[in-house]
Formats: sequence, C-alpha cells, structure tokens
Amino acid sequence: MEWLFSWIAQYGYAALFLLLMLGIVGLPVPDETLLFFCGYLIWKGRLHFSLTLLTAFAGSCSGISLSYFIGRRYGRRLIHHYGGRVHVTPQRIHRVYAWFHRIGAWALTIGYFIAGVRHFTALVAGMAHMRYSKFAVFAYLGAAVWVTTFILLGFIVGERWEHTTEVVHRYLVIGAVIFIAAVFVWWRVRRPPKGTL
Repeated sequence: MEWLFSWIAQYGYAALFLLLMLGIVGLPVPDETLLFFCGYLIWKGRLHFSLTLLTAFAGSCSGISLSYFIGRRYGRRLIHHYGGRVHVTPQRIHRVYAWFHRIGAWALTIGYFIAGVRHFTALVAGMAHMRYSKFAVFAYLGAAVWVTTFILLGFIVGERWEHTTEVVHRYLVIGAVIFIAAVFVWWRVRRPPKGTL
C-alpha cells in the first residue's frame, strides 16, 4: 500500500486521476482506500477539496467510459468465441441484455458501492449496446456520489482514516456477497426449464 501513498504524495492530482481510471477498468488498485487517503490529505491541508473532487470524478468517469467502450467494441466478439467454454449460451446472454435494458442501468450507479461490481457493469452495458447518453447519466451519477462519499469520509475522520477504511471495506465485501447471491437466486428462478436452452 505504500506505493499508493508515495504516488499521491509525489504526483498529486495526476496520480489520483490515473490510479482511479485504471482501478475502475479493473487493475488491482484499492479505490476506496485511495479516496479515503485523499480525504485525509485534504484534512491535512495537502490537497485542495474542490480540485480533488473534480480530479477523482474525472478519473472515475474516464475509467468507466473506457470499460463501456471496450465492452461495446469487443465484448460480444469475446462471448461468441469463448462463451461456450464456460456454458454462456446466446439465450442467457440475451436475457442479461434484456434485464440490463430494463433495470440494469441502476446497477451502474449502485455498483460503485459494491466491491467488484463496478468493474463489470460498464462492460455489460457496452455489450448490451446501451445508449451512451443513458449510460453516462447513470454511470457518472454513481461516480459523483461515490467519490464525494469516500473523500468526505476521509476528510471527516481525519487521522482515523485507516481504521475507518478497514471497517467500510468489510461492509463493502458483505454487500458484494449479498448482491452476488441475489443475482444467483434471480437467475435460478428466472431460467427456463432444462431442454429449452
């Protein structure tokens, strides 16, 4: 984790932008820890509140937009070539697309707060060919709420930011488990009987 702190200390806003963008695309960057730490640096007077918020928002939007365009450009091709190896049939994919077009847009907003989910929602939105304008509204709303929440928490707790990060991370993991379990139950209930796929 020290590398993260040294990057922010040395490169400031540029490091914040780059790390958040790459973290949301899927690289192993501890995003919430990064935002908490930036909030702490604001509390210390090392970073400017408005500039930090704007930079974090821009990095988050860039990362999730990149994921969206990767999904839109390459997602279906990859599913076509490799989906059968993991039992991902065209019928199942179409059901996911249909669900995403109905209510999945909110997953772009809520997914920021569920560990691991934000890395995939934009890819699925791109694969489902969700309109970019619709994607942007929900994804960028989520980015704004997410970065503001965690930067503010880091600022409010000050020197206790590391302990608070650990507590919040535990709740995020619990949320991820509940979300995955709910999706699995939904899939089991909604899937057609055997022989119809």
